[in-house]
Amino acid sequence: EIVDGNVKMTLGMIWTIILRFAIQDISVEETSAKEGLLLWCQRKTAPYKNVNIQNFHISWKDGLGFCALIHRHRPELIDYGKLRKDDPLTNLNTAFDVAEKYLDIPKMLDAEDIIGTLRPDEKAIMTYVSCYYHAFSGAQKAETAANRICKVLAVNQENEQLMEDYEKLASDLLEWIRRTIPWLENRAPENTMQAMQQKLEDFRDYRRLHKPPKVQEKCQLEINFNTLQTKLRLSNRPAFMPSEGKMVSDINNAWGGLEQAEKGYEEWLLNEIRRLERLDHLAEKFRQKASIHESWTDGKEAMLQQKDYETATLSEIKALLKKHEAFESDLAAHQDRVEQIAAIAQELNELDYYDSPSVNARCQKICDQWDNLGALTQKRREALERTEKLLETIDQLYLEYAKRAAPFNNWMEGAMEDLQDTFIVHTIEEIQGLTTAHEQFKATLPDADKERQAILGIHNEVSKIVQTYHVNMAGTNPYTTITPHEINGKWEHVRQLVPRRDQALMEEHARQQQNERLRKQFGAQANVIGPWIQTKMEEIGRISIEMHGTLEDQLNHLRQYEKSIVNYKPKIDQLEGDHQQIQEALIFDNKRTNYTMEHIRVGWEQLLTTIARTINEVENQILTRDAKGISQEQMNEFRASFNHFDRKKTGMMDCEDFRACLISMGYNMGEAEFARIMSIVDPNRLGVVTFQAFIDFMSRETADTDTADQVMASFKILAGDKNYITVDELRRELPPDQAEYCIARMAPYNGRDAVPGALDYMSFSTALYGESDL
Repeated sequence: EIVDGNVKMTLGMIWTIILRFAIQDISVEETSAKEGLLLWCQRKTAPYKNVNIQNFHISWKDGLGFCALIHRHRPELIDYGKLRKDDPLTNLNTAFDVAEKYLDIPKMLDAEDIIGTLRPDEKAIMTYVSCYYHAFSGAQKAETAANRICKVLAVNQENEQLMEDYEKLASDLLEWIRRTIPWLENRAPENTMQAMQQKLEDFRDYRRLHKPPKVQEKCQLEINFNTLQTKLRLSNRPAFMPSEGKMVSDINNAWGGLEQAEKGYEEWLLNEIRRLERLDHLAEKFRQKASIHESWTDGKEAMLQQKDYETATLSEIKALLKKHEAFESDLAAHQDRVEQIAAIAQELNELDYYDSPSVNARCQKICDQWDNLGALTQKRREALERTEKLLETIDQLYLEYAKRAAPFNNWMEGAMEDLQDTFIVHTIEEIQGLTTAHEQFKATLPDADKERQAILGIHNEVSKIVQTYHVNMAGTNPYTTITPHEINGKWEHVRQLVPRRDQALMEEHARQQQNERLRKQFGAQANVIGPWIQTKMEEIGRISIEMHGTLEDQLNHLRQYEKSIVNYKPKIDQLEGDHQQIQEALIFDNKRTNYTMEHIRVGWEQLLTTIARTINEVENQILTRDAKGISQEQMNEFRASFNHFDRKKTGMMDCEDFRACLISMGYNMGEAEFARIMSIVDPNRLGVVTFQAFIDFMSRETADTDTADQVMASFKILAGDKNYITVDELRRELPPDQAEYCIARMAPYNGRDAVPGALDYMSFSTALYGESDL
């Protein structure tokens, strides 16, 4: 007979004896089952505080292990937060009572027996825990199904975010290009050098500050697009097709238009600067020559219109006639200057000088006055010749003075004009030519001085005759207005202008020497940087098609190349600084190098884009290899086959090369089958097959990827074999964000067995893989 106080202890002892007999002969195979059961317990209780399952004896004495297993699968049965580690009896009885009442697991163990034993019976606890495992096996299936759905939804959410990022980045880049091209295509000329220099400075800021970040954005856009397409292929999703006008090819086309407009804009700026420089020089030359001519013609019309010959004596008439002859000689000497003025005005008009109307008005006034001078000169000659028969006296000395003084005076005026003339040169040879011409001019000065002395001697002889014979000549030369004082004054002015001209030529020669040093400095750097960029481009091309080492080795090698390339950037910046000095010095050509700054910029941008694109291709190959389970040996075989049939060595196979490769691997196919395969490896219909597409195709058959049927089967498990699933089931089995993602996109279920709020998980699963609309 059993005493009431000992009933619980006695029943526990009975169950222990029964369990010992049931599992006392555990074989070697059952030992692995024990380890599996222990691993299951550890995984399920890992998130719980104060629970550390290491065996099937003392790890269960505090009762928290049993409570944690129940709470993990049925959290509504136990308030785990209220349990304490220092109250094992309450913990054990709570677990045993709940298991017996709600899970149909009999009380095989006794709580006091477990607490009172130093090392509880291992076989008994293991048998009791196995009942928990079998009771919760159905929940394990649901958890597996939920994990699969979470994985699929996470991939889909990530891909959608990448698509949105690509669309935004592409839109921003295209908008920037759309705004920039009209600015580069604006060819409205400015009227001043300062305004054009400001335009050139704005263009430099654009190349130096605004464009480089956009180059990086364009490169990143291509990398994001390639990475997204790779992830879509690896997750068995349809290829991503951007919105209309936002394809990578559309971006490249727009970028090409930008660079074309940029190239034409810089060339236009330099041409406009040259044009304005030439216009300023011509305008100053026009004003100088016009001022000299107007000064010379001042009073000539009034002089020609005088009728002093009507009351003059015979000697006076003779004098007037000779004076007129001298004037005609002087007039003829000025004909060349008038023609030069007209030629300069015409050139200013042809170069579209902004102040052409005033130039034309002044030139027309000079030409009209010149024509009038010619007519008046002819009219006065005719009048003097009519009276010549009446007049015979002539003063030969005055006439000789006038004839020699007029051309000499004209020569001095021309010399002063030449010595004050501005000049524009661009090379040392040109300034040396001007210096040589100036030295030749200085060599003529002694002969000119002799001529001056001779002319002054004639004037002195006239004065001597007048004084000797008391001739009434009024002390003036009737044949010319050029006085000895004027000749001496102009001669002294010429002598003062010569050293000024020497100084100007020396300063210009020094400037040209500095320009030549800038040319040499830029050429020396450009002749190193240009070949260096070309060599790096070729080396990157070789690395991308060679098979030395693993893909990780190639990736590390490429990243080292990228680092060395980035470290080279200061030399590019230094070359930019030298180029800016050259442009500020208005140097337009450089025989020291065949490289221009534009060549270096384009080559540098291509180098950065190529290394980034090549690194991205290798990263995608690694991603494909790991996702598809491709060994390094298989990857090397794929690369060897690809390189063999890449006859043009461009890193891509055209259609015929790819067809030959398939035939060599035993594919027997017609045109329709080949067209189907090409649609897989070349979805954008570019007519080429990249290495990434090639390895995707070669590994497609053995790929272990999720399918729409697998996802559909997982949803069916969560739904309890129903053809629909409810909102509560989704929120219970999936994380909150992914549950809400499904609820927002699942269509209502309309089958005969539908209940209120039923959702169609079948159409949702097919839409995830592009087999229907999501």
